[in-house]
Amino acid sequence: MKPMIAEPSEEQPPERAIWLRAELERLNHAYYVRDDPAVPDAEYDRLFDALRRLEDAHPDLVTPDSPTQRVGGMAIAEFASVAHSVPMLSLNNGFLEEDVIAFDRRVSDALEKLRERRDASQPDARAESAETSETSEPAGDVRPPVDYACELKFDGLAMSLRYERGELVRGATRGDGATGEDVTDNIRTVRAIPLRLKGKNPPAVLEVRGEVLMFKRDFEKLNARQRDAGEREFANPRNAAAGSLRQLDSKITARRPLSFFAYGIGALEGAAMPATHAALLEWYETLGIPVCRERQVVQGAPGMLTFFHDVGARRAALPYDIDGVVYKVNRVAEQVALGFVSRAPRFALAHKFPAQEALTVLLGIDVQVGRTGAITPVARLAPVFVGGATVTNATLHNADEIARKDILIGDTVIVRRAGDVIPEVVGAIPDRRPADARAFVMPVQCPVCGSAIERLPDEAVSRCTGGLFCPAQRKQALWHFAQRRALDIDGLGDKIVDQLVEQQLVRTPADLFKLGFGTLAALERFADKSAQNLLDSLAHARATTLPRFIFALGIRQVGESTAKELARHFGNLDALMRADVTQLLAVRDVGPVVAESLARFFAEAHNVEVIEQLRAAGVHWQEGPGIETAPPGRLAGKTVVLTGTLPTLSRDDAKALLEAAGAKVAGSVSAKTHYVVAGADAGSKLVKAETLGVRILDEAAMQQLLNGEIE
Repeated sequence: MKPMIAEPSEEQPPERAIWLRAELERLNHAYYVRDDPAVPDAEYDRLFDALRRLEDAHPDLVTPDSPTQRVGGMAIAEFASVAHSVPMLSLNNGFLEEDVIAFDRRVSDALEKLRERRDASQPDARAESAETSETSEPAGDVRPPVDYACELKFDGLAMSLRYERGELVRGATRGDGATGEDVTDNIRTVRAIPLRLKGKNPPAVLEVRGEVLMFKRDFEKLNARQRDAGEREFANPRNAAAGSLRQLDSKITARRPLSFFAYGIGALEGAAMPATHAALLEWYETLGIPVCRERQVVQGAPGMLTFFHDVGARRAALPYDIDGVVYKVNRVAEQVALGFVSRAPRFALAHKFPAQEALTVLLGIDVQVGRTGAITPVARLAPVFVGGATVTNATLHNADEIARKDILIGDTVIVRRAGDVIPEVVGAIPDRRPADARAFVMPVQCPVCGSAIERLPDEAVSRCTGGLFCPAQRKQALWHFAQRRALDIDGLGDKIVDQLVEQQLVRTPADLFKLGFGTLAALERFADKSAQNLLDSLAHARATTLPRFIFALGIRQVGESTAKELARHFGNLDALMRADVTQLLAVRDVGPVVAESLARFFAEAHNVEVIEQLRAAGVHWQEGPGIETAPPGRLAGKTVVLTGTLPTLSRDDAKALLEAAGAKVAGSVSAKTHYVVAGADAGSKLVKAETLGVRILDEAAMQQLLNGEIE
């Protein structure tokens, strides 16, 4: 979205200052109100810096509503008190559909009684009503449904903004409803809030009621900055917003990404009150006051409940946190007629979602083993109803998170559950910590298989080392073992692996080679042909290469490239399994983390046992003495290019054979290429080889070359 006029030059200071202020306010509105950033952050910063430098050079151009005046001033000792000219009342809450239906009935009944009293006091109106009813079709209860303005209930901090003749003069918190805190200096730093209202004839006095909040994206950015600075992170956007707004130093508030949405009105002088609540919010928009677009006018309880369920279904995707919706009788005259009860209006109701956070006691901490071996601490909680369900377990992520949040067993903790998200422990309440609270200690052995638990230096997660044996990791281990770049067992997909594990037919990869035709044919959605195809694939997989087998073991940090280097260096599996960390570090591209992971894996007796079972099942590969003792390969110093599809070998298998013989397998043909191995559908590489006179081999000739039968 481009500015309306071109940016004035630096030789035009007054015009440039006006343009920069207008452009920055336009960009603030796009970002904070419309949630649609118009330019990258760097461009906004450029414009802001240009205005700041211009005002520094020409102090007479500074205006009270300039964006540069939002940076905050001197810190204050404490906030002054502010008496609200119109009290900031709270709302009655509803939690069930029955509460909404009862609210609608109360409102409808009250308005009907008011109409009856009005008709009784106005005979002409009663006669007209009777005449109309005589000429109308009988329709039972003809009471008209009530119009309600529906909007979101934000999880932020209630705020009152006072404008006089269009200029922001005060910002005050709700406080006790009658008296709040003067946070004007801080409010002026919130870019979403206009310092001056739009329009030529603003009201003499306008008190805007609304909510200061923090968008989820801005909350994540703020916590990232807190982490980078080594400072404490905020638990949720509401705490971040409230804490930011109540800083005694407004410069701190200025650095916090706060937003604002208006939803009500206090004092109004010098302008007519809009006839409906919906019209009030539309008027606010014309004045440049931020109003949430998620609002609607509906009729009766059915309309309100439809709005509630629609918002609830989209709640997780909203860019800000909400804890419910608010219903207000739309017509202002009816609001006035209904009045207030105690400290809440009769014409409004907050329909709240089930609480997403609650307090309970942390009874203990167990650990769970994930499919990749990750050890996750799980909180065992005193049952608590939160997020619409009773929660007894919640994730604690990892040991570092437990320490960072200062959580001890026995603490009273905050539990959060949002929708279908797994419940988590947000933090502890130190003031309620019992004397016998104790720290969590990560176990040293897997609770499922008894294997050692390791934590690599560059990881936050601890893991079980019994990858081939651990029941919790079976599905992941089998899927990895069978994938194309490992043993390439065609037909062994996720659903088949699930059935084999869940029916306890396979415990380790070695058990795959014990499967019979009858067992496979009996699996769900598995026909005779599918069973035979899988058996054929298993038979073919028995003959593999050492790099493929090492990769298939699923050792942490060991990918295809590392597996090839290990095979090349050691030449045979037994030498690799006997190697200590020092010997492993001698392998090209193997660092301390990978070396420790390898040593731990082969030190685990369960893993060695599975490898021996695989060998006993007939899984085999060609081995050699390793690079330190092996003579140079027959093709050492030769460059080979593969192209097309070979009759029996995959591209990876052919490459492994050539590399084992010392050849360098390149991806393109050049004058330095010694051989091109071509299969079916060879393309431009074959053409280029013919042009350059490079020797071309088929698969059979390649095998002869490897065997020394041809040069």
